[in-house]
Amino acid sequence: MQIWLDRYCKFLDLLLALLMAGMVILVFGNVVLRYGFNSGITMSEEVSRWLFIWMTFLGAIVLLKDRKHLGTDMLVSRLPASGKRACLVASQLLMLYVCWLLFKGSLDQAQINLDVASPTTGTSMAVFYGCGVVFGASAALFLLRDLLLAITGRLSEDELVQTQESEDMSAVEAQQAAHKHAPAK
Repeated sequence: MQIWLDRYCKFLDLLLALLMAGMVILVFGNVVLRYGFNSGITMSEEVSRWLFIWMTFLGAIVLLKDRKHLGTDMLVSRLPASGKRACLVASQLLMLYVCWLLFKGSLDQAQINLDVASPTTGTSMAVFYGCGVVFGASAALFLLRDLLLAITGRLSEDELVQTQESEDMSAVEAQQAAHKHAPAK
């Protein structure tokens, strides 16, 4: 199953690159046309906004797979392994519930807006709400995988804390460590 999840994320990485390229082309092209030729691409703003939204949701799936979402572990890191496991299981169950709410709400909105056309492109608004459906289902798969690994005890104690510290915090810690080891004047 891990192989399929890895392949799915590789596909999402490629799709993210294509979405970013499409967004850059639309926005840059529209800027050049507006300032250089006093015209523009009418649908550019709407489509680039939709691409950005899809990119955000798909990127969140990839980050969830790699356990790279930001969080804080002040309390959890100080707990014994059983406490860390209990907190992880509780958080996974809560996140699964939120994924269900997002999936169900997005699916309902997509069905309601299936026949509603977007203002400039005329595309069904269900495409807009589809990103919540894709995210809810995909995120649930990764959360279920981690939940199963936690319950069966196949996660190391370090893996039981599934947060990524902020790069800013890492930089501060690196500066403090360098300052501590610097020779005194």
